[in-house]
Amino acid sequence: MSSKVTLNKFNHKEGLDRGASKFKETLWYLVKMLFFLTAFPFLSCLKCWILRIFGAKIGKNVLIKPRVNIHFPWKLEVGNDVWIGEDVFILNFEKIKIGSNVCISQRAFLCGGNHNYKNPSMSYRNGSITLENGCWVGAQCFVAPNITIGTDCVVSACSVVTNSLPENMICAGNPCRPIKERF
Repeated sequence: MSSKVTLNKFNHKEGLDRGASKFKETLWYLVKMLFFLTAFPFLSCLKCWILRIFGAKIGKNVLIKPRVNIHFPWKLEVGNDVWIGEDVFILNFEKIKIGSNVCISQRAFLCGGNHNYKNPSMSYRNGSITLENGCWVGAQCFVAPNITIGTDCVVSACSVVTNSLPENMICAGNPCRPIKERF
């Protein structure tokens, strides 16, 4: 059976504004390998300082654990008193905004990049992600593009978030859905 998919026609420049020069992006990758993707527990204040140098907006008292992969720091905004756990992956082809008092647990994947599966050349279909104040994204969750997770919302471990979630709810599942109120 013949396939309609034509990946050789994919245009990596269409639908993606990298937001920085090739030099800045290359420099970021080198710094990221040394200070972020390592298991060595560099101080969070050092990592926050580095992120700010690369254009991220970072609040106070932000804790960044080892092996956190941030794709484009210049497209990242983080509030105050935020915890980002080990092995979190922030694929921010578009802006990712993390409010204050947010916890992102181990191996969560904030995926702001995607492909249009209805287009044979699989063009980009990227989108922003917003985590509002007080929310908690549990371990090994997947958050798709164009999502807002409401204030004080809890996303239970291993959930797959494909639709925005309301405030003050405990949500779980694949697809993730509100289960009950948090407070």
